[in-house]
Amino acid sequence: MPLKTVISIVGARPNFMKVAPLHKAFQQYANSIRHLIVHTGQHYDEAMSKAFFDDLELPHPDFYLGVGSGTHAEQTARIMIEFEKVLGEVRPDLVIVVGDVNSTVACSLVSVKLGVPVAHVEAGLRSGDRSMPEEINRLLTDTIADYLFVSEPSGVANLVKEGVGAKKIHLVGNVMIDSLVHYRRKAGQSQVMEKLGVRAREFTLVTLHRPSNVDTLQGLDKILSIFERVSPRTTVLFPLHPRTKKMIDQYGLSGRIGSIKNLKLTEPLGYLDFLRLLDNAQLVLTDSGGLQEETTYLGVPCLTLRENTERPITCEIGTNELCGLDVDKIVRKSFEVYDGHAKPGRIPELWDGNAAQRIAGIILKKL
Repeated sequence: MPLKTVISIVGARPNFMKVAPLHKAFQQYANSIRHLIVHTGQHYDEAMSKAFFDDLELPHPDFYLGVGSGTHAEQTARIMIEFEKVLGEVRPDLVIVVGDVNSTVACSLVSVKLGVPVAHVEAGLRSGDRSMPEEINRLLTDTIADYLFVSEPSGVANLVKEGVGAKKIHLVGNVMIDSLVHYRRKAGQSQVMEKLGVRAREFTLVTLHRPSNVDTLQGLDKILSIFERVSPRTTVLFPLHPRTKKMIDQYGLSGRIGSIKNLKLTEPLGYLDFLRLLDNAQLVLTDSGGLQEETTYLGVPCLTLRENTERPITCEIGTNELCGLDVDKIVRKSFEVYDGHAKPGRIPELWDGNAAQRIAGIILKKL
């Protein structure tokens, strides 16, 4: 069989965790498949990107597009223009996109228009909320992709309901969990807990970055109210997303934050450091998608500060609960966890660390 070329796209940090296990899986088929990585530069923090690449043992990207920030339209357009040049140079047999960021939909559109098949990893996830840019990206990508690799049963049901042919849909499990399984032991050697002065099951880990939560004074006021009310019972550990830090400064909230006892702010963390914290947290408060899945796998209680989720299995059988930005509900649920009454959960089917192997096997067969 002649060597086939497959390009995987990374744009934002969560993408790295999904492409790393795919890259490893393709290494086993190096005689048949040449696997290249394109980093669009959508998340353009050089230090953070490098930390993630190093932590996940990813090779230096074969192409770096350097698109940086901008409006959704500017970012998507820049990615399309630059990625079209890559396709002209490489002529791959398949493009793999992961998740739901602007890089995902932009590279899918360019590929399909040039007649290059597209595989979408994490297909079929739906929140039902079209005010989220990610929901639009998911819908569009799934409509034009040729191979749809799905992480949970709701994704299959959504795609079938949308009229996607069954032959395109493959329930394979969760590549993000592949990375977690692979790196969990290595993450255990991180010294981050010692550096931050926190002990296992005695801290609440927080990640918040969605505009609906952090872009308004009202949203940030509610978040700080939650911290003020739970901090007497726990250390609140809050790695600050650049967007969240910017809004805190903009609204002049640094003084109020400084007065909250037991609140520890940190810079954004690398994957291994963050995974060690996640594995040892008493509770997680987040508005991230991937963290809902990781906490479910690890059995760590998770309260999601959103009205909806595209990952319903984390609520149905996992440790996740949706709370919106309802301060009283979040505080009440947090206290239940601190009092030892956390919601029990179990690990979904096929979240076994082998999703990337299944994807690589299917792609090899199809190509």
